[in-house]
Amino acid sequence: MAAKKVAKVGIKKQKGYLYFVDKKGDISCAKMARGNKKGGSPKKVAKVGVKKVAGYLYFIDKKGDISCAKMVRGGKKKKKATKRRAKKRK
Repeated sequence: MAAKKVAKVGIKKQKGYLYFVDKKGDISCAKMARGNKKGGSPKKVAKVGVKKVAGYLYFIDKKGDISCAKMVRGGKKKKKATKRRAKKRK
C-alpha cells in the first residue's frame, strides 16, 4: 500500500477511541464499544478541511497525520448479460 501524506496534524491518539476522517475532512473520534458497553457519539478533534477525492481511502497514520491510499477493488469480474430470445411457437 503506497500511502501519500495529505495533511500534517500530529494528533496524539488515546487508547479506547476510534479516530477517523469525517465527511467534512476533519479528524473525529468516538469511544469504541466493548462487550455490552455502547460506543460514544463522535466528537471533533482537529479541524483540517481536507478535500476528499473519490476512489481514495483517507485514514490517520501512526504519526497522527492524514494520509490517503488508492482503494483496491477486488472480486470477480461480472460477465456481460446476454439477452435470450423467446422461441416462437407454431
